[in-house]
Amino acid sequence: MTGASNNVKIVARNRRARHDYYIEDTYEAGLALQGTEVKSLRQGECSVTEAYAAPRGDELFIFDMHIPPYEAGNIQNHEPTRPRKLLLHRWQLDRIISRCTQRGYTLIPLCVYFKEGRAKVEIALAQRRKLWDKRRKTEERQRRRDAKRDLSR
Repeated sequence: MTGASNNVKIVARNRRARHDYYIEDTYEAGLALQGTEVKSLRQGECSVTEAYAAPRGDELFIFDMHIPPYEAGNIQNHEPTRPRKLLLHRWQLDRIISRCTQRGYTLIPLCVYFKEGRAKVEIALAQRRKLWDKRRKTEERQRRRDAKRDLSR
């Protein structure tokens, strides 16, 4: 999430996303949730590490986002990994869907949060990094650490 302010409560982050993917664009989308899902999110329970978003028709849905059932819920409790609709403007949907259909692009959630009382998810249009790219990135990070250590001596 880019601009954090006082009225934002972060529920879950996908910390591996920036390591595994090249992030090109980010979008803030609303989530269409059931009541027990909102209550479970407010307790800070959510996992987005294996989640992804994909178009279905002319809408976007997020899949495999795990929101555990609300403990005080009844028989009407939600299914933990059901597909959830993402709420975006039509021009954003059109842009994202056209870019998603290109080879190699995927939509991944970066974080789930509450902004002014509404559940939001930050999704990113990304391309997967190759294994050698990850190695190069870690080697570069190690070189920077070594150079910084040498300068401090």
